Amino acid sequence: MNIRTFTLTLACLGAGFMAFAQQKITQTSPDKSIVLEVETTKDGAPAYSITHQGTKILALSRLGLVTREANYASGMKLDTFYTGTQDYTWQTVWGEEESIRDHHNLLKTIWKTSKGQSIAIQFRVFNNAVGFRYELPGDSTVVILDEKTEFALTADHTTWWAPSDWDSNEHTYSNTKISQIDATKHLTDIEPFNQFIPDVRAVQTPVVMKMANGVHVAIAEAALVDYGALHLKADREKFRFSAFVVPTADSTVKSVNKLPFHTPWRTVLINANAGGLLTNRTILNLNEPCPLEGDVSWIKPQKYVGIWWEMHVGKGSWDYQKDGVPHGKHAANTQNVKKYIDFAAKYGFDGVLVEGWNKGWEAWFNTMKPEVFDFTDPYPDYNMSELAAYAKSKKVRIIMHHETSAAVPSYERQMDDAYAYMRRFGMNSVKTGYVGYIQPKGEWHDGQRMVNHFNEVARRTYLNQIMVDMHEPVRPSGLHRTWPNYMASEAARGMEYNAWSKGNAPSHVITLPFTRLLGGPMDYTPGIFETRMNTYDPKKKEIIQSTVANQLALYVTMYSPLQMAADLPENYEKRLDAFQFIRDVPVDWSETRVLNAEIGDFLTVARRERGKNNWFIGSITDETARTLDITLDFLQAGKKYEATIYADGKNAHYQDNPYPVEIRKVQVTKGNKLALKLAAGGGCAIAIRQL
Repeated sequence: MNIRTFTLTLACLGAGFMAFAQQKITQTSPDKSIVLEVETTKDGAPAYSITHQGTKILALSRLGLVTREANYASGMKLDTFYTGTQDYTWQTVWGEEESIRDHHNLLKTIWKTSKGQSIAIQFRVFNNAVGFRYELPGDSTVVILDEKTEFALTADHTTWWAPSDWDSNEHTYSNTKISQIDATKHLTDIEPFNQFIPDVRAVQTPVVMKMANGVHVAIAEAALVDYGALHLKADREKFRFSAFVVPTADSTVKSVNKLPFHTPWRTVLINANAGGLLTNRTILNLNEPCPLEGDVSWIKPQKYVGIWWEMHVGKGSWDYQKDGVPHGKHAANTQNVKKYIDFAAKYGFDGVLVEGWNKGWEAWFNTMKPEVFDFTDPYPDYNMSELAAYAKSKKVRIIMHHETSAAVPSYERQMDDAYAYMRRFGMNSVKTGYVGYIQPKGEWHDGQRMVNHFNEVARRTYLNQIMVDMHEPVRPSGLHRTWPNYMASEAARGMEYNAWSKGNAPSHVITLPFTRLLGGPMDYTPGIFETRMNTYDPKKKEIIQSTVANQLALYVTMYSPLQMAADLPENYEKRLDAFQFIRDVPVDWSETRVLNAEIGDFLTVARRERGKNNWFIGSITDETARTLDITLDFLQAGKKYEATIYADGKNAHYQDNPYPVEIRKVQVTKGNKLALKLAAGGGCAIAIRQL
């Protein structure tokens, strides 16, 4: 049940405005720990500052929009303001908790230009965050030229950031001071397939900082709809970030919107420690519930296997032929898919992802032409009818793959037919992809055109009762609350880079939950047991930079309701003892606890299986071996549990000896302490079941 309370107060400034304008309007969080102050600068710009427990988080920071019709960033007067309180609890369809409380105090300010044009800035002050957005009234169209939002930090904080790339999120993260932000090295990093980094002193959001007192601050956005994604330009001398919204194909325009219109929320998350960021639900609370009523029981978190990794390691291929002749390496053939279906059925997996099933891969690989894929036309060695029937007989679902090649108009024309084709063959999940430069030319993965496309895909798949996993999209911003069928996305540097590049350092994987995952689940594709690529090709030197125990722990630390057992079936069948954890670990949770955390260094997370009294723990470390102590104070008092511990084995090391996993069972009760010994690049996974 949702319990909602709301109060509202109106203050009209009227004739006394000029005297009032020199004062500050204050709003606090419900627990009084955060104080928001709003005022007007000398040149008439709206501005704000934030204090947390007496410490200034943001100094006075300017606000405003510039449109073709008006400048809402200077010469403004505060006309009216509202205050209010909201407190209610809502139930998740799936997630890291069963229920989430939305408790905040509201401040809505109305500003006017000298010509009488108005804009509202709404603030919501939570106990661990501040969110705000711009709201424009009217019934015509507005062309937004710029956003003037600032975030004026108070010192040269330690910062975790990725470069402001308009076309790719698949970069490593850097850890520097604000004054040292410089993405020059990324200009020569050609590993992301396509990229565009016009400003080496700009970063994407979320960006996360650690203050000298240990408080962690993240700047992010929520409910990204009908607008370009938020990037931030860094003033390295003043420790100030300024909003930069990725433009449309017209580089002078940020967005074109029908009025009334409001921007996405800008959020400042504030937590006493790194672990607090991972349970901060402000981004979700700033998103709207699903606008469509109806049954959502068809939306089910799931684990899957698939024809994917064998192409990355070179064992198979996406394409079917070369120069018109079948080359014999096409992985998505009927017999091979049946093998995966049998494996999924035998070991209890819900689905089988099949990539490379449809015609067009040859043309795309060789020419990168747009509009090469048909999403209802399989290759001749892929019998869709036979496989659909076979999967149904095994109680397994085939997961569709739609690689659009970033040919967006082509995909939009085919969506209705493609989704009808999926329903015809009993498929209710699709993985979409957007590799390449966006068509039409001039648009960006992070621009308004593509933001609207990704949201439309979520809406249309919802109407067709299809769950969606998007790869190469804009970074998520909590919209899985609005469209609960939007299960996961990539939008970061995932597992695949380990197969054919310099790979992902252990510290990168530990940074992702605190940055990219703040906005939504990631389809990272964990679970690789064979970590040496020379197993498949003696010439290859690439490795997975983790131990096998670390791979197991990722199923808990790297949250997603859609988790892949990404390795080849034969590699799992060689290690059925360790594979058991992947079979057992749930993908839907009732509650989540962060037991210890330092960004990029180590992370331990405990989660309770939804609707049950079983707990699962994942713990991972960076390149440094360490022992982490945890206390099982979250277990139910008076109950006995059996813990199955999957730990790094003797002399394990992510580079030299990644394979050993020591498995043992112990009985535990509430309050017991465990010392988790993690190898370099290692981990520990624990399944705790009530007896």
